[in-house]
Amino acid sequence: MSLLVQGLAAPLPRRRHLRARTWGLLAGLMLLGLLALLSLAIGSRSIPLSVTWQALHAADLHNDQHLILRELRLPRTLIALLAGLALGVAGAVMQAVTRNPLAEPGLLGINAGAALAVIIGVALLDLTSMAQYLWLAFFGAGLAGIVVFLLGQAHETGTNPVRLVLAGAGLSVMLTSLTGILVLNSPPEVFDHFRHWASGSLSGSGFALLPVPALAIAGGLAVALGIGAQLNALALGQDLGRSLGVNLRLTWLLACLAVMLLAGAATAVAGPIGFVGLVAPHLARMLVGPDYRWILPYSALLAAGLLLGADVLGRVLAAPEEIAAGIITLLLGGPCFILLVRRFRLSRL
Repeated sequence: MSLLVQGLAAPLPRRRHLRARTWGLLAGLMLLGLLALLSLAIGSRSIPLSVTWQALHAADLHNDQHLILRELRLPRTLIALLAGLALGVAGAVMQAVTRNPLAEPGLLGINAGAALAVIIGVALLDLTSMAQYLWLAFFGAGLAGIVVFLLGQAHETGTNPVRLVLAGAGLSVMLTSLTGILVLNSPPEVFDHFRHWASGSLSGSGFALLPVPALAIAGGLAVALGIGAQLNALALGQDLGRSLGVNLRLTWLLACLAVMLLAGAATAVAGPIGFVGLVAPHLARMLVGPDYRWILPYSALLAAGLLLGADVLGRVLAAPEEIAAGIITLLLGGPCFILLVRRFRLSRL
C-alpha cells in the first residue's frame, strides 16, 4: 500500500513544475501584450490607450492618430516582436550546440554577413530603401552561416563546436573589415543609408517588410522547437548525446538551419541587434532550469520583451528624437549580463 502511495505521489512535483512553467508562459504572454500596447501608444506623439484600442478594432483612416498607429507603430511593434523572439531562440540553440554560455547569433558571422551584403547593395547597387536591400541582407546572413557550417565540419561527428566558434569568429572579423573598407571609401550619403540599418533602428518599418521574415522565422521556430529534446542530449556533450541515441550530424544540421533562418531574418529586418540573443537564454535558464523544451519558448518571450522594451525606451529617453533599439540593447545588455554573472551562478548548459 505504501509503495502505491509513493508511486502516486512521485509525479506531483513534476506536475507542479509543469503547471508553474505553463502559468509562467501565460503570464509572459500577457506582459508582452501590455508592452506591445505601450509600444503602440508611446512615441514622439503620445496616443491614449483608449484611442489605441479603438484604432486596432475599427480604424478611421481620416483620423491622423489612427493612421500613425496603423501605418507606423503597428508594423514597427510587430517587427520588434518577431526579431526579438527569433534572436532569443537562435541564441538558446547556439548555446546548446556549442556548449558555450557566451554564444549568440553573431557568433556564426550572420550579422557580419548581412552587414557586408547591405553595404554592397547601398554602395555599389545604389539601393536606398530597406525593402530593396532586405533580400541582400537575408542572402548575406544565410551565406555566412553556410560558410561557417562548412568550415566547422569534423569527420567524426559532422560538426565540431570549437571549430564552429573559431570559424564564426574568424569570418566575422574578415567580413567586418571588408564592410569597414567599403564604408570608409563610399560617399557620405551611402553611410547615411547604411547606418540606419546598422544601428538597429526599427523606425520606418512597414508591412511590406513583414511577410518574408515572418515565414523564415516561423520555419526556424518550428525546426528549433522540434529538436528541443535532442538539444537536451547534445548539451550534455557529444559522447553522452551519442550514447542516448541522438543523431549528432542531423541535430547539428537542423540546429544550424534554425539559427540561420531565425538570426538571418531578424538581422535582415531589424539590423545587427546585440546582446538580446545572449542574455535572454540565461534568464530563461534561471527561470525554468536546463530543459531546452522550456528554455526555447521562454527565451522567445524574454527576448521579444527585451527588444520591444529597448525600442520603447529609445523613444522616451531622447524625445522627440529617438535612439535606435540596437544602441539601447548594447548600452543595457552589457551591464545586465555582468550583473547576472555576478549575482547568479549560470547553470550548466
